[in-house]
Amino acid sequence: MAECSFCNKEIEKGKGTMYVKETGKVLWFCSSKCEKHMLKLKRESRKTKWVK
Repeated sequence: MAECSFCNKEIEKGKGTMYVKETGKVLWFCSSKCEKHMLKLKRESRKTKWVK
């Protein structure tokens, strides 16, 4: 099982989205909400209230 790169939530096998950066770093996201906050809006997870 993988963890979400933004909220550190466990992702079930067969779920989630894998994003590969140009540098080769692999990012896993549990939802499009997490993906949008990290990649498009460039927010930090520790500053968002809904992330534990």
